[in-house]
Amino acid sequence: MERYICATCGTQYSLSNDQPESCKICEDQRQYVPSSGQKWTTLEEMQRSQKFTNEIEYKEEGIYGITTKPKFAIGQTAYLIQSKGFNILWDCITYLDEETIEKIKQSGGIDAIALSHPHYYSTQVEWAETFDAPIYIHENDRKWVTRLSDRIRFWSGDSLELSEEITLHCIGGHFKGGTILHWKNNNDGVLFTGDIIQIVADQPWVSFMYSYPNLIPLPAEKVQSMAEYTNKLSFHRLYNAFDKVIKENAHESVQKSAKRYIKALRGELFDS
Repeated sequence: MERYICATCGTQYSLSNDQPESCKICEDQRQYVPSSGQKWTTLEEMQRSQKFTNEIEYKEEGIYGITTKPKFAIGQTAYLIQSKGFNILWDCITYLDEETIEKIKQSGGIDAIALSHPHYYSTQVEWAETFDAPIYIHENDRKWVTRLSDRIRFWSGDSLELSEEITLHCIGGHFKGGTILHWKNNNDGVLFTGDIIQIVADQPWVSFMYSYPNLIPLPAEKVQSMAEYTNKLSFHRLYNAFDKVIKENAHESVQKSAKRYIKALRGELFDS
């Protein structure tokens, strides 16, 4: 039996004798099935290939980005956040090997794993078992979990405080359980958003989407509620899921970007 991994989104499934018939993450309209069809692999197969490695890059004090090279599946970056006596892995990546494990253990390990939304569930249970850590997923996204585990703790409501400095906030949008992470960091706040709030090419602007690959926007009312919620949080920097960061005035960037987005949807931004 194998725990098969979807090669398109990187999500690992429970033990089975045969490859799954389909990937429910990719069949959803927020993702896609390649024209060449669904392909599967396993973590063991990836390790045996010796093709992949994880790059662990220092971002700033207390923040490390972890990215698989060459790109695999969606290609997101996970972040190891080292706050006061509490190390958390924000979002997850599929590939995991002994070199990665040793480096993270040398840095103090992982006390908890938290996810922004289903596209980054990847091999989260493998990571949780390796580092003896709980996984925090919002209850609204329970149905998207492809490998159940006692380590998964489904939470509900608008927010969940994990430590003195780390709080999860559910603001929805891209997924109903769409979550962001707020790190107080000695009151010099940092926001980690996955792509619930996405940094765009024209920095320091951000955007909001229901489906990024299929270019399906969110309603103006939803973006307004996301902006109102984040307006209550104090943060100066913002990290997204693809190794991009707004280094200053990130709070202002989110608010002005939401206003622009809403004006565009309502036909007030331009005439075309």
